Amino acid sequence: MFTAAAETFPILRSAPTDPFLTAFLVSTMRGFLPHTDPITILPSAFKQLDCLLQRMPIKTANGSAGLLATGSLGDAVEYLPDLTEQIELVKADLPLMNALYRDYSFLASAYLLEPCHMSFLRGEGYGLARNVLPANIARPIARVAKLAGFKPFMEYAGSYALYNYRLADPAKGLEYSNLRLIRAFEHGLDSSSSEAGFVLVHVDMVQNSGPLVAGATAALAAAASNSRSVFEQSLETVVTALTKVNRVMNTMWNKSKPGDYNSFRTFIFGITSQSMFPNGVVYEGVSDEPMSFRGESGANDSMIPLMDNLLAIPMPSTPLTEILTDFRSYRPGNHREFLEWVQARSEAVDLRGYAMQEPSSAALYLKALDQVRDFRWRHWCFTREYILKKTAHPVATGGSPIVTWLPNQLQAVLDLMVEVSGRFEKLPGCEDIMALVVLQQATLRKEVRKYCEDRRV
Repeated sequence: MFTAAAETFPILRSAPTDPFLTAFLVSTMRGFLPHTDPITILPSAFKQLDCLLQRMPIKTANGSAGLLATGSLGDAVEYLPDLTEQIELVKADLPLMNALYRDYSFLASAYLLEPCHMSFLRGEGYGLARNVLPANIARPIARVAKLAGFKPFMEYAGSYALYNYRLADPAKGLEYSNLRLIRAFEHGLDSSSSEAGFVLVHVDMVQNSGPLVAGATAALAAAASNSRSVFEQSLETVVTALTKVNRVMNTMWNKSKPGDYNSFRTFIFGITSQSMFPNGVVYEGVSDEPMSFRGESGANDSMIPLMDNLLAIPMPSTPLTEILTDFRSYRPGNHREFLEWVQARSEAVDLRGYAMQEPSSAALYLKALDQVRDFRWRHWCFTREYILKKTAHPVATGGSPIVTWLPNQLQAVLDLMVEVSGRFEKLPGCEDIMALVVLQQATLRKEVRKYCEDRRV
C-alpha cells in the first residue's frame, strides 16, 4: 500500500493489461493523461443519455442548432430516465465509469447553468442558475463520481479536458490535428472552433508530461543516492519536457481566440463562491442539504503542481494559497497520491538543498523554475486577455478571485528565483533569465495594482 514516506511510487512504465483499471494512473509513457484513450461510445443501456448529449450543444455535430441554443435543455431533461440501476450492472468497468462521469458532468453543468447562458446572451449578466439538480441526473452522477474517484461535478481531468478527446485516426496518435472533442457545450464538435482549441491544447500539453514524470522521479532518486551526474541529467529532462509544454501552451492564442472564450465559459463555472449559486445546489435524491463544488479549472492540472512539490516552491500563507490547497482535491486520486509523495520525498531528500550544493545543479534548478515562471506568466497573460479585458465577473471558473489568485503563485516563483540567483556570484546560462525576472516582477505588480483599482478589489 502506498505511503507518502515510501522511497518509490508505483508508476506505470508499460501499458496495463487489465482493461478495467481506473482510467488515470501516472505513467512515464503518458504522464497525466489517461493510460488508454477515453471511451467514446457508451453501451446501449445508456443510449438515451448519449442521444440527449448529442442534441445538447449550441451547435450540434451536423451543424444544426442544439438544445442550449434555444434554452430548451431543461425541458428535454425531464424525459431522461434515471439510469442508476444500469450503472450498478457495469460498475466494475472503471474506464466506463469515467466516461459516464464525463457525460453526466457535462449534462449537469449544462442543465444548471443554462439560465445563466441565456441571461448572458441578453446582456443581463449571468443571473441565477438552477439550484436543484433533478434525481435523474443527480443520482447517476453521484454514483459514477464515487466509483471513478471524483466529486459529483465537472472536473478538469476526469471530464472536461483529459477524458474528453478522441482520435480521428487511431493510427496517427496524439498529434494535435488528429484530436477531436467527445462532448461540447458550444461549437466544440467543430475541431476548428475556439471551444475545441481551448480543451485540445490542454490535451496536447499534457501528452508531454511522461518525460516530466520520469525526470522528476529520477531526480528524487539521484538526490537520495548522491548521484550528481544523474541528478543533473534528470533536471535537464524536466527542463526539456517543460519547454515543450510551454511551447504547446503558446499555441492557445491561435487555436482558441480571446474574443470567443466567454461564449462557452459560462458552462464551466462551479458552484463555490459564484454569484449564480448563492445557496448551493440540492442534489435531488442524494442530499437534502445544498452542495457546493469548485468548477473546472486548468489550475487542477497536475504538471505545475508536480513542479511546485518537486522544486519545493514555498507559497505564502494567505487565503489565496488555501484555495490552491483546496484545488488539490479536484484531480484523479492517483494523481493526488503521486503529488503528495513527490512533496514528501522532495522534503525528505532536500532536493532544493542538494541542487544548491553545486553551481551546475543550481543553474539547472533555476532553469526548471524559469519554465514554471514561463507557464504561470503565460497563464496570467491568458487571464488578462481572455477574461479581465472581456468581463467584469470577479471570480474564476474554479471559484478563485480572478485578479489576485494567479499572481499569488507567480510571485512566489519569481521570489524564489531571485533568492536562488542571489546565492551565487554567477550561474551559467542564467543572466538573461534573471533580467526577465526583474522586469516581470515590476510588470506584475503594476498590472495587478491597476486591475485591483479598476475593479475596486
